[in-house]
Amino acid sequence: MKARILIIDDEKHMCSVLKTALESDRIDISVAYSGEQALSILDEQEFSIVISDIKMPGLSGLDILKRIKKEHPATEVLLMTAYADAQTAVDAMKNGAYDYIIKPFEVDELRHKVQNIIQKTVLVSENKNLKAELQKRYSLDRIVGRSRAMQRVYELVEKVARSDAIVLIRGESGTGKEVVARAIHNLGHRRVEPFVAVNCAALPDTLLESELFGHEKGAFTGAEKRKLGRFELAQQGTIFLDEIGDINQTTQIKLLRVLQNREIERLGGEETIPIEARTIAATNQDLEKAVREKKIREDLYYRINVFPLFLPPLRDRKEDIPDLVGHFLEEQNAEADIIGPKTMTFLIDYDWPGNIRELENVIRRALIMSGGENIKTVDLPPHIRGEAEMPLPGNVDDIPTLNEMEKHMIRRALDKADGNKTMAANLLGITRRQLYSKMERLFGVSDL
Repeated sequence: MKARILIIDDEKHMCSVLKTALESDRIDISVAYSGEQALSILDEQEFSIVISDIKMPGLSGLDILKRIKKEHPATEVLLMTAYADAQTAVDAMKNGAYDYIIKPFEVDELRHKVQNIIQKTVLVSENKNLKAELQKRYSLDRIVGRSRAMQRVYELVEKVARSDAIVLIRGESGTGKEVVARAIHNLGHRRVEPFVAVNCAALPDTLLESELFGHEKGAFTGAEKRKLGRFELAQQGTIFLDEIGDINQTTQIKLLRVLQNREIERLGGEETIPIEARTIAATNQDLEKAVREKKIREDLYYRINVFPLFLPPLRDRKEDIPDLVGHFLEEQNAEADIIGPKTMTFLIDYDWPGNIRELENVIRRALIMSGGENIKTVDLPPHIRGEAEMPLPGNVDDIPTLNEMEKHMIRRALDKADGNKTMAANLLGITRRQLYSKMERLFGVSDL
């Protein structure tokens, strides 16, 4: 993307010199010979940088600076002055100028300042785009579904996001618990602070405490330096404790103290450190049963169960499947209409024990199988089409004959090729004549 610069100076020769010095294949230059002309140009076009002389008849550079910062706040302004006056510089910077340069100056000095501004604007633009992408990825829009069950989830997420209450997200594996946790974070006042996720089930008991609370140098064998825990790293943001039902009893006691007292002690340390992060927990377990079986402390259960939020399994909201499919296709830069009604029916009829995560994986696989073209029924895994996978050679009676395997592969190729024999033969790695011959031998016909 090209940088666009407007040069303003009542000396036409100076404008010409600066334009020649700065113009390149990455920079477009426009010029104005008065403040009034510059404002007219700015009304019609956007510029990333304005370079203006301060002393000019009519509107001064400072006047222009104030107008630009009011009407075009993203535009950076570099002022030129022949007067090395400290007050002028102070006034310029106070009113939002990026920098100033004193005449006469070396062209290389100006180029250097301009390059610094360009680098800054690029970084600002990239950061803005990144934040927008993250917000899009993890805001409420990321939670897909128009079913009544999901409408209730939206309502609860928006309400609890405005508070700092501990949230317990409950639901089967693959229902999108972390997505919901991130939405709560991004909709609340902590959105500019870190979101730190911890999968408690993925960490061994010996490492979980250190990950959560940190440790001091020498706290245990291998602790060669101080390490900050996830609670500290979350700062004033949010810590997400996924699969909290898998935490061992010792860590449960320490976690309870953290949630009650809002402070931690690193392993091997004596310093008490205040904690300001919000806590969101999640589990796919029956916590009430775990409490009865003494696997989860009752006091910890009541501490984390302040605001329970239940996510329905996908089998209970099948009306959301078309929207979810469209969402996953969009994420892969594919059009939603590449899945036909027959294929969609198979997706809706399936019970999805792996929930949304399983559906996402199936769509990605189908896109690969289809080569990014129209997704057909044959591109779905056999178990979703209601077919058994080709039997594995375990029991001799289960091993298919070569004829059966050939029939199976020919049917699949023809289905995938929409009946086109040449394409089907290419998929099978044989000639069209060989395909006809096999069909005659196996099916007794040359067309299916």
